Amino acid sequence: MLSLSQFKTMVAAAGVDIRAGEKRFSELDAASGGDGDHGTAIVTAFNAMAKAGGDDFKSYLKALSDALQNEACGSTSALYGAWLQGMSDAAPEGAAELDAAALAKVFGGGLEELGFTTRARVGDKTLMDALIPATEALVSAQGGGIGAMFRQAAEAAEKGAEATCAMRAKFGRAKNLGDRSVGPRDAGAASMACIFAAFAKTVK
Repeated sequence: MLSLSQFKTMVAAAGVDIRAGEKRFSELDAASGGDGDHGTAIVTAFNAMAKAGGDDFKSYLKALSDALQNEACGSTSALYGAWLQGMSDAAPEGAAELDAAALAKVFGGGLEELGFTTRARVGDKTLMDALIPATEALVSAQGGGIGAMFRQAAEAAEKGAEATCAMRAKFGRAKNLGDRSVGPRDAGAASMACIFAAFAKTVK
């Protein structure tokens, strides 16, 4: 079982690692043709989420999403807001603990909702290159327990982020670079991999 207090600790730990990587994420963004502000944007998002509260998974995830919609701005906050809203919608009413099956459903719901917000999929050099394989790995590993779910999700997210180095960007300003966007790791995929790595490290 994963308790709400454990999950809040995981989110806080992800925030610490995201803040530590702020400069690197912005450098990756600039190198691949973006605005060079992804580090700032993802840190702003986590600072907003740090103020969220809730007594069960559904209300906490909804509060995280609302914090992004109300206090942060830009595409990063919109995407993460949709992801967290989908997770909240999939969470059971009043639950302060999730078993492996419920956790898989929550993360699956988040990915499904985000899929309505962005057309990006694996191969497009976006955060989805890390999130989609991470979610699929998490769901498929549910028989091994909570720790295995996040460990395998983190490994899949890292592999997905690394794979973006060979991809040509198809979204955002980076797509204007064409083949010149090939080479650097996508910043959004890198920060998503960082989040799952923090989750895996903390849930142990």
